[in-house]
This record gives sequence, C-alpha cells and structure tokens, in this order.
Amino acid sequence: MNVLVTGGNAGIGYFTAEQLAEAGATVVLGSRSQAKAERAAASIRARVPGAVVRHTPLDLSDLPSLKSSVDGLDPLDAVVFNAGIADADPELLFATNHLGHFALTYWLAPLLTSARIITVGSFAARSERLDLDDLQSTHDHDQKRAYGRSKLAQMSFGFELDRRLRAARSDAMSVVVHPGGALDSLTPSRPGVHTRPASTRIAGLLLHGKDDGARPAVHAALDPDVEGGQLWGPRQFGLRGKPHLEKPHAHMTDEQTAKVLWDRSCELTGLNLGEVLGL
Repeated sequence: MNVLVTGGNAGIGYFTAEQLAEAGATVVLGSRSQAKAERAAASIRARVPGAVVRHTPLDLSDLPSLKSSVDGLDPLDAVVFNAGIADADPELLFATNHLGHFALTYWLAPLLTSARIITVGSFAARSERLDLDDLQSTHDHDQKRAYGRSKLAQMSFGFELDRRLRAARSDAMSVVVHPGGALDSLTPSRPGVHTRPASTRIAGLLLHGKDDGARPAVHAALDPDVEGGQLWGPRQFGLRGKPHLEKPHAHMTDEQTAKVLWDRSCELTGLNLGEVLGL
C-alpha cells in the first residue's frame, strides 16, 4: 500500500504516517523541509523496524511548484490531505489549506485512479459558513474565522469530490475526517519531531493528543468498510476517542455551495480538475 501524507513531518500528519507505517504501508511524507522530513522518517523507522518512508518536496502555498512535487511518485492507494496552517494572513490560509490541496489533486490525478482521497477537516468548521463573495478573506481579516472557513472549504470540496467521483463511476473515493481536539500537551514525545510539554488533567478528560487525532485519517485509509462521502471523527462529542462515523452538518454538504466553490477554485488555480479526473 502506497500512501502520500501532506504535512507528514509533524503534528497529526506525523502520527498519521507513523500509524500507516505500522500497518505496513509505504509512506511518502509531503513536506516543505527536507531536514524535518528526514527527522520524521528517522523517528518512524526507529519505532517501526523495516518501515519504508520517503519524502517529496511539497509547498502548498506555491501552486506552480506542485507539478514537480508529484514527479516520480508511484500510483497511490491513498492520499491524506493533512497539511495546513493556522497562524497566517487570512488570504494565505485559504490559498494553502484549500487551494493548495485542490491544485495538488489535479496534478495527482493520474495516480489516483482507484485511491482513497482523504481530507482532514477541523472541528472549527462546524461554526463557520463560506462567504462565496469573499472566499479569500480579502475583506474579512479575522484570522480565526478565516482558518475555520479554509477548513470548511476543504471539507466541502471533499464531499463534492466524492459526489462527482460516484457520478462518473470512478473506482476512487473521497472521505472526510477530522481529528477532534488534539493538543500538543497530550501528545507523546518523538525525538527530533515533538517534545511533549506540560499537560493538564482537565484537558485530558475533554481532549486528546495528536496521535489519537490521527486515527480517523488512518481508519479512513485502511478500513475496508469505509465508503466514499463519509465523515469520520472521534467518538466522544467529536473531540476525543476512537474513530466513529459522523453525520456531517448540512452546511458542509450543501451541493450548491460546493459547486460554486469548485468553479471558483478552478478559476483561482487555473486548473480544470473535473476534466483531468474525467468528471
């Protein structure tokens, strides 16, 4: 099994990669930093003897670079769209978190003919709504709101992608997941990758670490019973616990909103994703 994990060198992406390697997958870490990817790969190999871990340079904020990022990759059984930023200019949040993955899907298309395309959303998307007249937050500069909207855009895209794949009778599927409330303070240390800071007992009762936050994505990649168009997240209040199947909120699966988002994403990236996927 060959899996690409964007942002696989740190955080939830790292633990997604580690757990996939434990399951026997060949893992490709998509990362801007080769040094960080090498440290992550070394950590995985130290914990998983015989793990096959590779690196491909990947900068989702640099759309013209993405074509070269996929050169040399083998066909994929799954791709986990995990990478993202939270602390940045609102326009950059949308460009990186959503448009970067939208464009990456275009360039990966020949490798995804029967793959599981897994989009990692966020609990923050529940309380947000997309402003179709200001998708890039050029007028609304609230960073927290822009982050939630960028993650909502990812999730809306994930559901729309699966609808289009099903209509085209594709062998690929698109699944949406979210990690719940995943904190560094509850995440186990990994030398060279993550050092666990002080934790609090209360947080541990309500939330979990990034290792557990990775489990919905890993489940979506590996479980044979997972179906396209599903949403998987933590069992307990959507914040912590084992992965379980959730019913997505209506605004996440609104088809008219998703169609406008798809068309605008094609315009903003200059890429006709539907055409390259045969949709």
